[in-house]
Amino acid sequence: MKNNSENNQDRRSFLKTAASGTAGILAASMFPAIVPASVFGKNAPSNKIQIGQIGIGRIATTHDLPEVMKNEVAHVMAVADVDKNRLAQGKLWIEKKYADKTGKADYVNVKTYDDYKELLANKEIDAVIISTPDHWHAQPAMEAAVAGKHIYMQKPTSLTIKEGRIMADMIKKKKVVFQLGSQQRSMNPWPQFKRTCELVRNGRIGQLKKVYVGLPGDPAGGNPEKMPVPANLNYDMWLGSTPEIYYTLDRVHSQTNINDRPGWLRLEQFGAGMITGWGSHHLDIAHWGMDTELTGPIEIEGKATFPPAGSGLWNVHGDFLVNAKYANGVEMEIGGTNPNGIKFEGTDGWIFVSRGNVGVTASDPGAAESAKQNEAFYASDSKILGSVIQPDEIRLYESPEQHQNWLECIQNGKQTISHAEIAQRSCSACLIAHTAMKLGRKLTWNPEKEEYIGDAEANAMLSRPQRAPYGTNYVKG
Repeated sequence: MKNNSENNQDRRSFLKTAASGTAGILAASMFPAIVPASVFGKNAPSNKIQIGQIGIGRIATTHDLPEVMKNEVAHVMAVADVDKNRLAQGKLWIEKKYADKTGKADYVNVKTYDDYKELLANKEIDAVIISTPDHWHAQPAMEAAVAGKHIYMQKPTSLTIKEGRIMADMIKKKKVVFQLGSQQRSMNPWPQFKRTCELVRNGRIGQLKKVYVGLPGDPAGGNPEKMPVPANLNYDMWLGSTPEIYYTLDRVHSQTNINDRPGWLRLEQFGAGMITGWGSHHLDIAHWGMDTELTGPIEIEGKATFPPAGSGLWNVHGDFLVNAKYANGVEMEIGGTNPNGIKFEGTDGWIFVSRGNVGVTASDPGAAESAKQNEAFYASDSKILGSVIQPDEIRLYESPEQHQNWLECIQNGKQTISHAEIAQRSCSACLIAHTAMKLGRKLTWNPEKEEYIGDAEANAMLSRPQRAPYGTNYVKG
């Protein structure tokens, strides 16, 4: 009989072998199968996919961890956060979830790290979930890839297009299994998005001409008063690669309610606002239906309102309108005057798809308006929606649920539904739109070289200076 050390080595060897076949496999129409229990042995935690959680805030506790922990093959064993209070709360939260699930109060003793690099150094960990602020996505994903860990990461992929390209290339090089949190692609809980894209790709609305994307903007506000840094927060590490700036509560996150919408979402130092926050979801679906998920627009222009000086701390875009054109001739309009969702318009009709009356989370801008959208899936003619996709027609990748798809692909070595290149392209389209908003003029984009044509000012916005020792520039691998 093998001892525990040998069993653990067998498990890690299997995961490494399975994942090594990931690069270049699209498996677009294959439904990943669960590896039988005989591969992992009994349901002891040591025989499961060992997972570390990086960032334990609102998204981790309301979405990422609950979805991952539904899967018997997953075992969350560690958590890292720069806020010691959240770190302690996260440990208790995970342990209670497992105690309630198993009936064993001591089922797991979650390891805690105030520096995620120490979590990545733990050789027992097979995979990580990255649920951090936007400016802390690309770097830990790259470092996880270098450490040989599989990665589930919240959208958007990066702050800049160049940072995202570096990350995507590193993940491809290291051949780890990567999944972006673009959960609208999966059948659970919103099968209407895949259904819409299949209908569009198979010509049910004729030749696709235009796509309308509805996204709200953010309001001005936020308290700019300088405050002392809480003793429980490593604020320098929280700022990461972005410039050093004084602490105030509305710049970071709530110190009392983990479920409050954090202020960093409304600051350009840490992200681009709703154009990437929700644009990453909707433009990803637009690309899926347009068959442009591995490229990007060729022309784009936009305009937006930004908070005036003296209106508060927050400075991301408010109302906006962006128009883009793709090489296949399809045009895209993105803006707040469109209903929250995606409308595909063709020569023979149109289809609209959204999440319905849960268009955005309750604390997000536009939540009240989205709650009125009771219909999540409708068309110019209801017969379009009932059309049967024939066996010889285009069948898109079917994922049961985004986190489950990631875990299955770790086991079978197949490509995930939202792999790193798809993630880079959906994010880059959003960042191109943001650049157009900032500059207020038409831009010409080369999606192969990922650069603007004949526009030095726009190309200067492809990257940002990174504050040492943080940032993707400092990752070796």
